[in-house]
Amino acid sequence: MRKIRKGDDVIVIAGRDKGKRGSVLRTVGIDRIVVQGINSVKKHQKPNPTIGNAGGIIDLEMSIHISNVAIYNFSSKKSDRVGFKVDNNNKIRIFKSTGDLIKT
Repeated sequence: MRKIRKGDDVIVIAGRDKGKRGSVLRTVGIDRIVVQGINSVKKHQKPNPTIGNAGGIIDLEMSIHISNVAIYNFSSKKSDRVGFKVDNNNKIRIFKSTGDLIKT
């Protein structure tokens, strides 16, 4: 089970976007994630009339390493660590500081 999943609210703890918050859009491989509004770059795209791409300069969100983000705890308004707990043969994720359940 992954500690950070698609749909989680995370905060960036290292890099040029440090302190920004966003939602995880997707995972890329084992150790990279794409976060909404984080690590956005400008890409020069060629036009492709067969699919209908006009081309030009587009804004694109690139992946960020999972070690540079932490899950955001809304109750304490801070970043937090993720722990696991077994409850009725189900493995669930909890916040380490408060022990509350992480909503998915």
